[in-house]
Amino acid sequence: MKVAQTSLIVFISKLFGSILGFTATVYFARELGAEIYGVYAVFIAVLAWLKVGGRVGINAGIIKRISEGKEQGQYLTAGIFLITTLITGVILLIFILNSYFEAYLSGFGEYSSVSVIWFLVPMLALYIAYIPIKSTLHGEGKVHIAGILNPIEVILKSLFQIGLVFLGYSLAGMVIGYAAGIIVVTAIGVLFVTVRPQLPKVHHFRSIYNYAKYAWFGDLKSQAFNDVDILILGAFVSQSLVGVYAVAWSLSRFIDMFSVAVSQAMFPEISNISSQDSKQKAAGLIEDSFAYTGIIAIPGFIGGFILDERLMRIYSGEFIQGTEVLWILLLSILFYGYLKQCLNALNALNRPDLAFRANFVFIAANVILNVVLIWQLSWVGAAIASAISSGIGLVISYVLLKRIIVFTLPLREVVKQGIAALVMAGVTIALQWAIETADIIQNNFLIVIILVAVSAGLYFALLLGMSSGFRGTVRRNIPLDPF
Repeated sequence: MKVAQTSLIVFISKLFGSILGFTATVYFARELGAEIYGVYAVFIAVLAWLKVGGRVGINAGIIKRISEGKEQGQYLTAGIFLITTLITGVILLIFILNSYFEAYLSGFGEYSSVSVIWFLVPMLALYIAYIPIKSTLHGEGKVHIAGILNPIEVILKSLFQIGLVFLGYSLAGMVIGYAAGIIVVTAIGVLFVTVRPQLPKVHHFRSIYNYAKYAWFGDLKSQAFNDVDILILGAFVSQSLVGVYAVAWSLSRFIDMFSVAVSQAMFPEISNISSQDSKQKAAGLIEDSFAYTGIIAIPGFIGGFILDERLMRIYSGEFIQGTEVLWILLLSILFYGYLKQCLNALNALNRPDLAFRANFVFIAANVILNVVLIWQLSWVGAAIASAISSGIGLVISYVLLKRIIVFTLPLREVVKQGIAALVMAGVTIALQWAIETADIIQNNFLIVIILVAVSAGLYFALLLGMSSGFRGTVRRNIPLDPF
């Protein structure tokens, strides 16, 4: 399957899943309020960090070794064994330090009669099967399948959660629904994995370890960007502010979907090509990844900046204060999308050591800046920390990538995306003013739908007219030829 087609399938899948996730979040925000949603967000952040401790780069090692096409069954078994061992160790650590977990997640105890430990442990255990299955699908090049599983997972989680919250289970219902979604999607994922476990040898464990000892920082990178601000905010500000911040963060992630799809589709391709010593083709794929990354992120940042108050009002009046951080989070997502392409290329080119260096700088900057800026500026500091650290990580990773492979940054395509987005912004502002002046439509959600639909249509029409490269990509990857 072509890289562009794979990226498109993954993107559409993520878009569909994100729309459903957005709908569910609106329901939870309106039904439970910012405080309970904040408690839930902190719980999920803690779970995510524990999950990282249970894989520490092993998942990346599985993807890399299986993508190379040799002795796949042995690598799969070795990966399963390593992940099982690590997660078991993390579970034991939870029991040993249970009082600390209960103290940090004390807000959980206000809405549940059962200790938070008995929610953390079984949910963490679910990842023993979930992580190897998703990693194997990516390693086999079935990124489109893994991409389709994402919205299925979101659908299942959302349906289970909405049903349990509707029945009155509140916070516990959200956590149980989350777990139920993982169980079902793991069972579905097994059906698409063609690699079968085989008895590994010592060198299979060593090979995964040699890759994972650098790649584990990539896991920390993702979690540092996604959750470290939530964790630190949980210690400094009220649960309700954490809830508002988490909603703004989930909304800003919309513009990251396509860059995620591109990086996931590109990794096995760059990995396979580079393993055959075809550096020129690998360079071409890297250039394409930069060209595609901003297609959604650039207009998403500009559009989100213009419509920030209306977007946050969808969740209820309690969340409008989130406009203070939303545009900064959108900027951080824009930087992070390009950072991710650099790190993805470094890992695919089998240079996890260089990705490790860039990740180290990014994570250190993110953690230090979050602590200092949250202390000084409260929750706005968390958003600023994310933006600054993403920018720093982008510069470092780009410099390292340029050292090992020659490629040309597609600035012309990025500029065209920026111009189309700015024209779109002008029309969006004018249309919003016209709607507000005419005062024919009062429903905020309907106004947002109209503005987003018109703006998106205009942006892509402009980009099609301006960019021959984008026209060519569309022509090659749709069933009809409208050009």
